[in-house]
Amino acid sequence: MGLNVATGAMAMCSFGAAPSSLAFLPTPRVMVEGKPAGTIMDFVPMVNVPPFGMCMSLANPTVAGATAAALGVLTPMPCVPVLPAPWKPGAPKTLIGGKPALVSGSTCQCAWGGVVTITYPGAVSTMSS
Repeated sequence: MGLNVATGAMAMCSFGAAPSSLAFLPTPRVMVEGKPAGTIMDFVPMVNVPPFGMCMSLANPTVAGATAAALGVLTPMPCVPVLPAPWKPGAPKTLIGGKPALVSGSTCQCAWGGVVTITYPGAVSTMSS
């Protein structure tokens, strides 16, 4: 159980340099506190999850290449999230368009090793279970 996540929520990647603001399309037409609500399936990079500034993961090929070129000095490169799987866990009892609602405790794994966490859910009083 946690607060519903809506457009304007803030997230951070453990290998990112800056937070980003999540965005959800109003396709299921469910609003939370006047903003489109998110589901666990809203994990599309550049649509739902913008970049987190600069990436510092050596598992990211661009960071590894730049670091090798700098003779081993960690060289962050622009973040382009690669999220291969949905957010987890979602709200097991609250469905939006047939999918579990995205809640404040949900996380998403980046292919480059980072964990994306929600730092501000965008909704301050609406909870799901």
